[in-house]
Amino acid sequence: MNPVLTFELDGTGHCLHTDAIPLQSIGTLEIHRATSIEFNSAVQQWEVKANDGAILFVDPSRSCCLAWELDRFNL
Repeated sequence: MNPVLTFELDGTGHCLHTDAIPLQSIGTLEIHRATSIEFNSAVQQWEVKANDGAILFVDPSRSCCLAWELDRFNL
């Protein structure tokens, strides 16, 4: 899946961060995580969590969680 970089009318850009786009070359960056991906030892699964702590996706594979995040937020 190709990275997507979108811009608001005020010039603010949004994307799921990737090194495929040299973002530093277009200006100062301000990074905010859309989710966190953490391992839950009790259930032996990786969890994708929203900033409010809500669990959005669960899988035993961290790579699957990263792929889900990319599919969900790379709009």
